[in-house]
Amino acid sequence: MKLITLNTHSLAEPDYGRKLLSFARLIEKEQPDIIAMQEVNQTISRPEAGGAEKLGYIPCGEDEGLLRSDNHALALAGLLKEAGCSYEWTWTPAKIGYEIYEEGLAVFSRQPIEDTRQFFISRSHDFNNWKTRKMAGIKSGGMWFYSVHMGWWEDSEEPFSSQWDRAVEGIKALGDTKNPVWVMGDFNSPAGVFGEGWDYVRASGWKDTYELAEKKDNGITVGKVIDGWKERLSGTDGMRIDYIFCDRQVSVDKSEVICNDRNYEVVSDHYGVMITVKGR
Repeated sequence: MKLITLNTHSLAEPDYGRKLLSFARLIEKEQPDIIAMQEVNQTISRPEAGGAEKLGYIPCGEDEGLLRSDNHALALAGLLKEAGCSYEWTWTPAKIGYEIYEEGLAVFSRQPIEDTRQFFISRSHDFNNWKTRKMAGIKSGGMWFYSVHMGWWEDSEEPFSSQWDRAVEGIKALGDTKNPVWVMGDFNSPAGVFGEGWDYVRASGWKDTYELAEKKDNGITVGKVIDGWKERLSGTDGMRIDYIFCDRQVSVDKSEVICNDRNYEVVSDHYGVMITVKGR
């Protein structure tokens, strides 16, 4: 089984059309089983999209949101269908981004989607508050896969620890954890920093698949100064803040950074992560 996560930056990314096509070609070649994406946005002023179900769209839980014509996930699904790649997918909006976008989370699956859900992990449920956070999940092949975009550890209004606690509570509330559960995304917490987010997730029993992988690279997923990290990232060689976590020990053959110009073209202000899991 092959999994990919990427904070897409989507419509806010310079030269968006070319980078979208490049990522679609990556998917066409790698054929991942699951793709989790964050910062999947659409322009507030665009009209509602039509015919999304013909491109594999399945509403996410009870709050499906309004899918607009320039939705990033919808555009990717269209390119994949043109390439003969069959995926089902879901998307949910979480908040306003950069004042002009409705920003959310998406999950794609090569196998049929059996169920979907979404829930808040932030204290705020205000769509106009940029700190509002959600989880979006799909059930596929008997397993749950969630996409998440976490806040920051030191945020006094929306601390990382409270958001992760709500994420775990939300997952457990479903009661469907017989098979492995996966949480994939931008955690805004650098690996190796003890006493903060990465350490907090691991201490709660979740496994960092990068650490489990038999083969791996340096893991760096942000190599330049980006929004939210201007002070902390300056002067460093980059950070590993994008992860694929599992709720139990699994056998991971390989973890590799993608879309970093060494392993496929850069398509976002984050690099992606791709893992290959044995026996799935």
